[in-house]
Amino acid sequence: MKFDLRCKFILSKEVDEKEDISNFLKNFVDEANNGILKRGAADSGAKIVEWNAEGNKIEMRIVSEGNIRSHEGAVRVRKALSAALGKEYKIGIREILLVDYAIVIDVEQKALKKFSIPFAELKIDGSEVEMKISNKGEEFLRENYVDRMINLVREKIKAQYYEGKKEYWELIWKSEEKEPVWHADPSEEMQKLGWIVPGSTKGKWFYRPPAAAIMKAMERIAVEEVVLPLGFKEVIEPMHVSLDTWLRTGHLEGMPGEIYYISEPVTRDEKQWEHFIDLVKITKEVPEEELRKNLKAPKAGVCYAQCPNIYFSFLGKTISESSLPVLVFERTVPSDRYESGGRHGIERVDEFHRVEIVYIGTKEQLLELREKLIERYKHVFNDILELEWRMAQVTPFYMQQAGIAGHEEEMSKGTIDFEAWLPYRGDRSKEWLEFQNISIVGDKYTRAFNIKGQRSQLWSGCSGVGLERWMVAFLSQKGIDPEKWPPGFKKYLSELPSMPEFL
Repeated sequence: MKFDLRCKFILSKEVDEKEDISNFLKNFVDEANNGILKRGAADSGAKIVEWNAEGNKIEMRIVSEGNIRSHEGAVRVRKALSAALGKEYKIGIREILLVDYAIVIDVEQKALKKFSIPFAELKIDGSEVEMKISNKGEEFLRENYVDRMINLVREKIKAQYYEGKKEYWELIWKSEEKEPVWHADPSEEMQKLGWIVPGSTKGKWFYRPPAAAIMKAMERIAVEEVVLPLGFKEVIEPMHVSLDTWLRTGHLEGMPGEIYYISEPVTRDEKQWEHFIDLVKITKEVPEEELRKNLKAPKAGVCYAQCPNIYFSFLGKTISESSLPVLVFERTVPSDRYESGGRHGIERVDEFHRVEIVYIGTKEQLLELREKLIERYKHVFNDILELEWRMAQVTPFYMQQAGIAGHEEEMSKGTIDFEAWLPYRGDRSKEWLEFQNISIVGDKYTRAFNIKGQRSQLWSGCSGVGLERWMVAFLSQKGIDPEKWPPGFKKYLSELPSMPEFL
């Protein structure tokens, strides 16, 4: 890569015209080029090739083809130049300004199509991408935006080769085939009976007593047959998640278009809301433009999954060896995800209910726990729900192409999916629903939230029990008539509560 930066150092005052600063700068540049701009470099480092002083500004051009990049060099120069100017002239440096910055990036694969990134103009030519940046402040240099922009260029090119590809999927276990009691869509049948009705906002359901009873039975089974026997302890979390938390977990860059954002009121002052209230009283409609005037920009969102808030609760904590592994679960907060046009029944919705299981411990502890979780889930799906189902090891396609799939260390991470056949959709060869999973994510979140062990390196993972998904998997194969349900499930729900009679 090649880096060519022009920058200005803004001084606290002008240099006295009587004082000749040119010799001072020449000596400083010689020392910097042979000192701070080479320090720690495995190659030639960075180099100041042009410089000039005028008024309260010192301009420099810093170039590099090495592992000390020009913007890193500029930050080093600022510190050293400030010390030298202070000693010689009693002058400080207020800030650095990026005037223009040209970076030539060598990429492993040619871009398949043009793309853009924030803060820069890109010129794409085969295996080279030229990035030009202009007129930025010191924060831009100091916070290392440039390195992240270079990584983003590489990431976007790499992503072009995997668009539309499927994730790695390998079957690891399958139950025997079982004859379903019907081939109806349970969501449609429950709607006809009035057991479920659409909520007042899209993608959400109201569960009347029969449907609620089935879902609560699923929750009891998950808690009593899986969670508690393995020693998990219950926690209760808030339903709002700060955007900063999602920055740490990666959700904010990974799926910002799926989050329901929360806007707080600017104020509770009735006078500020008076015009809004008057419009509501007159029009009997929601005056959206006036409403927006009274709302702050979002700083949080509704729970997407319970695990980020659980990890946040451990932020900066050091966990004693005797407390490992940490085993907790949460079941009070629903998850909301904007599904756009992909909704169907109760299995693909904007709001769903889960028992979220989170575990933090050593790699060995988590691998042992994963096997125990698999055995408990097998017991539930085989002996209580009597499902036709299967397990698969899944790894995102890009990880497979990077050579991670099959690598012993990395495959100890990843996800195991549990899938159930949905008879109402048809063919066994393709109509399966992912209704449960177990994930180990290594140190991704323990690093992000600075969660440490007293002596051990900590990993973490989660296993989300989606109650709607369990319900669909069960009802699709076993029907909605309690008389046809397996004996194991009847121990948790033998009969359904009655429905109100509507006239």
